[in-house]
Amino acid sequence: MSDLGNKKVMSDNIQYYLNKNGITRKKLSADLDISYSTLSSWLQADSYPRIDKIEMMANYFGVSKADLVENHEKEIVTNYFSKKPRMIPLIGTIAMGVPITAEQNIEKYIPEYMMDKYIDDTLFALRCKGNSMYPLIPNGAIATIKQQPDVEDGEIAAVLIDGEATLKKILHVGKTVVLRPANPEYKDIILDKDHPGTILGKMIKYEVNFD
Repeated sequence: MSDLGNKKVMSDNIQYYLNKNGITRKKLSADLDISYSTLSSWLQADSYPRIDKIEMMANYFGVSKADLVENHEKEIVTNYFSKKPRMIPLIGTIAMGVPITAEQNIEKYIPEYMMDKYIDDTLFALRCKGNSMYPLIPNGAIATIKQQPDVEDGEIAAVLIDGEATLKKILHVGKTVVLRPANPEYKDIILDKDHPGTILGKMIKYEVNFD
């Protein structure tokens, strides 16, 4: 069965050849005169390039169009794990439920694989504590955060409130931001001009039982 049109396969293959050749998204965008937002959309598997753009990228990487279109997942995964991991700073603790003051010093660095799609982004990790996001995120999980000033509705963000960090789903209601726990036993936190907070970034993954 053909993988033509499979956005995830195309995303993985473009990222693989970027990594293999040591090319950044910005350089590929500039060299091929492709807008950065369009390239990002392909790499996030939100859209699929036209055939002329596939041919252009294939020529640029020195591969066939099939190398970009077909699924090479096993080979890609093997190559990812043969590389050195990206070391992400683990910064303090995220409060979930009863807030706990976030420690701003780096506890240690933790290895992360397959983070190349975030090569241009600042990533950090925080330790989750509490049950307000249970069962979605368990107590003790390590959350990896992509630093950014805002997130979309329904996404999970790390938010700083009065020097304390919390992990919640985000909802925008006019100029008000609602921090919603996954656990119905906990109440929403409302952010407005009288109760301000700062979004630190979006959670992109979490791990449990990290030693």
